[in-house]
Amino acid sequence: MRLIVGLGNPTREYQGTRHNVGFRVLAELAKQCGPTRPKTKFHAEVLDVTIGGQRALLMSPLTYMNRSGISVHEACDFYKLSLEELLIVCDDLNLPLAKLRFRSSGSSGGQKGLADIINRLGTEKFARLRIGIGAPPDGWDATDYVLSKFAKAEKRDMENAVVLAAEAVVRWTAGDIQDCMNRYNH
Repeated sequence: MRLIVGLGNPTREYQGTRHNVGFRVLAELAKQCGPTRPKTKFHAEVLDVTIGGQRALLMSPLTYMNRSGISVHEACDFYKLSLEELLIVCDDLNLPLAKLRFRSSGSSGGQKGLADIINRLGTEKFARLRIGIGAPPDGWDATDYVLSKFAKAEKRDMENAVVLAAEAVVRWTAGDIQDCMNRYNH
């Protein structure tokens, strides 16, 4: 089984924000998997799906970004998952808009959801797929920027990135992280 966690903030006010790109990728995956209803478990919305012949849980934590590790830790413990079976999908303001970056491990890079997951799991050794949201313009606070919505001129690139990221997650479930890094890190 694979655990695929999309990071974001729950509630309507955060829909469509830069910080919710992880949720959007999971929504795209769920759409591709057919009609399913999420369950609330592990302080998250969870969909039990099959991706590429492999059982996968699509999990969107409801704890808000900065406490995402609660859900991840609970699900990993409950299912006795190894770290190789975990993928975190999140935004990254250090990457250019719509760029994808797979990593097999590493620091949070300032992403607070990743930082909480690293803290609660006690390790940085899990896969993550980061989606670039671009850097804040001069004079913008980083928090205000990640909680802002995409400009009209950015929306098409981000929609394409979400679809490509969903494709990349499907490939990750069937393959290995090195293949994904070679294919999607440009």
